[in-house]
Amino acid sequence: MAEFAYSDLLPTTPDTQTPYRLLSNDGVRTIEAAGRQFLEVSPDALALLADTAMHDIAHYLRPAHLAQLARILDDPEASPNDRFVALDLLRNANVAAGGILPMCQDTGTAIVMGKRGTQVLTSPGAVSDEEALSRGIHNAYTRLNLRYSQMAPLTMWDEKNTGTNLPAQIELYSDTEPGHEAVYKFLFMAKGGGSANKSFLFQETKAVLNPAGMMKFLDEKLRSLGTAACPPYHLAIVVGGTSAEFALKTAKYASAKYLDNLPTSGSATGHAFRDLDLELQVLELTRQFGIGAQFGGKYFCHDVRVVRLPRHGASCPVAIAVSCSADRQVLGKITAEGIFLEQLETDPAHYLPETTDEHLNDSGDDAVEIDLNRPMAEIRAELSRYPVKTRLSLSGPLVVARDIAHAKIKERLDAGEEMPSYLRDHAVYYAGPAKTPEGYASGSFGPTTAGRMDSYVEQFQAAGGSMVMLAKGNRSGAVTSACATHGGFYLGSIGGPAARLAQDCIRKVEVLEYAELGMEAVWKIEVEDFPAFIVVDDKGNDFFAEVTKPMAMTIQRRPGLEVR
Repeated sequence: MAEFAYSDLLPTTPDTQTPYRLLSNDGVRTIEAAGRQFLEVSPDALALLADTAMHDIAHYLRPAHLAQLARILDDPEASPNDRFVALDLLRNANVAAGGILPMCQDTGTAIVMGKRGTQVLTSPGAVSDEEALSRGIHNAYTRLNLRYSQMAPLTMWDEKNTGTNLPAQIELYSDTEPGHEAVYKFLFMAKGGGSANKSFLFQETKAVLNPAGMMKFLDEKLRSLGTAACPPYHLAIVVGGTSAEFALKTAKYASAKYLDNLPTSGSATGHAFRDLDLELQVLELTRQFGIGAQFGGKYFCHDVRVVRLPRHGASCPVAIAVSCSADRQVLGKITAEGIFLEQLETDPAHYLPETTDEHLNDSGDDAVEIDLNRPMAEIRAELSRYPVKTRLSLSGPLVVARDIAHAKIKERLDAGEEMPSYLRDHAVYYAGPAKTPEGYASGSFGPTTAGRMDSYVEQFQAAGGSMVMLAKGNRSGAVTSACATHGGFYLGSIGGPAARLAQDCIRKVEVLEYAELGMEAVWKIEVEDFPAFIVVDDKGNDFFAEVTKPMAMTIQRRPGLEVR
């Protein structure tokens, strides 16, 4: 009989690298009882921590993430489009750091994971920890220029926006590890819909547990991530799991760098470990896709985390998750010394190059200026002159409409009504704005995932509308076919720089129809020098069609590629 041996499933070593800043000493005190020292935490302390965390991750990024963007600008192997996207994301970070416009218009679902030491107490007779944390989240979303995205189900089919971005996802655990008795630790995340929708679970078999089988599997599945979640990505892959849900949760934590301190080799006790060698191989695989930072190139991913978990012999889950260009997470902790939050970068300007234009012009191609004030036929004729991947600069009016507005317009078409003139006469931008700060024309106003509107395109274009569409991410073959049949175009907008677009490109915003839908209304906006790329043209060409085809099943390492 084997002897008993225990190991945590996720045995991370102590984190000594994260810089923290002190928020307050209020609401925290130590008390003595039964010969032990306890940490008492007030609800106000929890609310303050959650409030500040949600503010910070809406406006600031980790220094390491910003440094990765800056390295793209200096990489001679990066494509011009890689550099263009990276530079725009760095500019966006600088706008967002002003604390007014959030870095992304989808300010996300608030997620909190906490680990409470066994000698941490909360004030007796007060609200629960979950309620106190929710209060802080409520304070942040209602005070700041953030968007309310949570839909409360009234019936199985009817929903209503909660108007506060609550409820949050809050998961609190008891931390019984020695040395953690009087510490309350937290991970705060804001997960937008585009990024969350790129979490996948695959129920595989032992057939993938070999180098060739795994690379063949990942070559296919990782391409299917597309660009709707705004790359470059922090990619996480988890192989194995004691349950499907544990595999998915581990992937989410790994994408947030929360599990970076796992062991790098396994043992007979079955604990998780990181496979550093496979991480580098997968990163090299993604660099050969050609997808790049949204519009062609090398930087589909900043980095990769691969975690191997134990598994039941009859089950082999594989989970994939990403953290997008809005890399929004922050660590927090409460100790006897006070309330602490991870220090994010509040002054990202030093990551910008001193001269930026050189990074955009090394292809020899300037952006093609498109005047959106012209008749739709002339706009389409101009776009038809250029191949896919051509960089554009748009100026003039755009109509903004997405899911709910499209559904309402479809009802009108189905009832025999005509296509609204605004969709016949103007390009349509799939987007939904965050709240508009005082003195601004618009709140953060970045693109929505285009694929959500795919089912409407054929019917809308046949009725003369949606002939030029603007959004983020790849689209289905049905959209390419519709554009070829009806002479339409799909233009890709950079996913991620919503704050910069609001500040630098959007000059006027007004509601055209369905004002009662709030951010889901049909809007008309005036833009100036709005960046875009031709993704699908009127000849049936689709940039993403080529880069989503699987290639070789084994990946040779680049000379000099080493584990580090």
